[in-house]
Amino acid sequence: MNSSTDTVTPHPPSPWRFCTAPCMDWTDRHCRFFWRQLTQRARLYSEMVTTGALLHGDIDRHLYFNAEEHPIALQLGGSVPNDLAACARLAEDYGYDEVNLNCGCPSDRVQNGRFGACLMAEPELVRDCIAAMRDAVSLPVTVKQRIGIDHQESFSELVDFVGTVADGGCEVFIVHARKAWLEGLSPKENREIPPLNYPWVYQLKEKFPNLTIVINGGIADITECEQHLERVDGVMLGRAAYQTPWLLSDVDRRLFGDSNCGADRAAVIAALVAYIDSYLADGGRLNHITRHILGLFHQQPGGRLFRRKLSEEAHQLGAGSDTLLAALDEVTRRTEKQSSAVF
Repeated sequence: MNSSTDTVTPHPPSPWRFCTAPCMDWTDRHCRFFWRQLTQRARLYSEMVTTGALLHGDIDRHLYFNAEEHPIALQLGGSVPNDLAACARLAEDYGYDEVNLNCGCPSDRVQNGRFGACLMAEPELVRDCIAAMRDAVSLPVTVKQRIGIDHQESFSELVDFVGTVADGGCEVFIVHARKAWLEGLSPKENREIPPLNYPWVYQLKEKFPNLTIVINGGIADITECEQHLERVDGVMLGRAAYQTPWLLSDVDRRLFGDSNCGADRAAVIAALVAYIDSYLADGGRLNHITRHILGLFHQQPGGRLFRRKLSEEAHQLGAGSDTLLAALDEVTRRTEKQSSAVF
């Protein structure tokens, strides 16, 4: 066949091409519902849930999510293979699209439970945990990790960890491109002080071309995502997605090539009003939802007024969706005032 007439079917983008990070106290189901109004393609991750919380606590409280949130992954914290397998089965029963094992959180509480970043010192145990979960469910079982911890100074140690865990059946590695110091730094400091080392994550992809490698850490905007995607399979954003959420509205168009992407902030608010009304009717509080959307008008006219209105009033007893609409009115008035001043 003449090569000039050959057609090449493009590979579909990886399901992990763009992900939002699991963030404690941030990425609950209300946050994820809000984000889903901005992007249909992003893969959303839950807050970390420990195996103990699921095996001995309120399962529905920890695992319930809205159908609109798909694709959604549950991140688990634990280190006992049988416990993780049981929790993975619960995730599958609830309809999650993925189970992710936390091997990156450096907090003392997590270390005391023998999970999180300290597991990077025990690659054989992580391998066994992955294998147990893989045997228990048909869902993808993935790992989120650091490039190393404490004394681990060489790229070869990172390669050994990934290679060992891959032997357990893990095919997707989400790599925060910083080491974690298990002593001497707080979790917040561990997100900022250890230097970023993106080249190691790139080299990891070169070393394991058949694995899906997702890069995380310090990525601020979609342009940076595009640059990383030239070297790895996916990107994951945490703080940037939460603090400046409107950047998510560009994900489907710029990273997935979708053409029908025209969300505007007023439409997002309208979708949230119905969601809020339903949640409040079940006994919820407005600020449980609105705390996640304070950055929706970041660097926009009226953005500070929007944030202040919700910060001051959404927590009050009896506050409802009218409070959110009033905050939107603040933005509209400020925008109109600036427009009239220009003309």
